[in-house]
Amino acid sequence: MGHFVRILHIEQVQEEGDTVGGVIECRIKNCPPGFGEPVYRKLHAELGNAILSINACKGFEIGSGFGGTKMRGSEHNDQFIASDGVIKTTTNNSGGVQGGISNGMDIVFRAAFKPVSTIMRTQNSVDKDGNPTVIEGKGRHDPCVVPRAVPIVEAMALITLMDHWLLSRASGVIPGVDQGTI
Repeated sequence: MGHFVRILHIEQVQEEGDTVGGVIECRIKNCPPGFGEPVYRKLHAELGNAILSINACKGFEIGSGFGGTKMRGSEHNDQFIASDGVIKTTTNNSGGVQGGISNGMDIVFRAAFKPVSTIMRTQNSVDKDGNPTVIEGKGRHDPCVVPRAVPIVEAMALITLMDHWLLSRASGVIPGVDQGTI
C-alpha cells in the first residue's frame, strides 16, 4: 500500500470514529560487526526491549521474524562470503544480528503498534462496582500512532546502538574500528 493510500485509509477510519494500528520497519545501515554479546546483552534482545517499551508497541521481530518459522535451516541460514575484502552474508534472514552480535549487515526489524484505545464511538464497559455502563471518547486523539512513532523508533534504536558503542569503547575494543587509529 502506498504512503498516500495509507493516509487516506487513516483519514477514513478517523471519520468513522475509529482507530488503526500498523507496522514500522527500521533499517540500520553501516552498523559495525561486533556490537552485542552472546548471552546477557544480546543486541536483538536489547533492541526488542527498547522498542517494546514505546507506548502502544505490541510486537517486535528482527530479520525474517515469524516468517522464518516457515523456512528450513538450509533456506534460512545466512551464508558468509568474502566480497571485495569485506565479509558479509548472501542473505540477511538474521536481520543483521547473529548469536546476539551484529554481523555488519543491515539491521532490519519491525515494530507492531496497536490501534489507539480511545475511539470516538460508544463502547460498553463497567463502572467501579461492575455495573454495565457506556463510555465515549472525547477530545482530540490520533487515529493512528504510527506516523508519530517513527522518530521514536529511530531514537530508541540509536540509543541502544550508542549504548553498545560505549560498552565497546569502555572495553577498549570498538567493533569495525582499527584499534591502531584510536
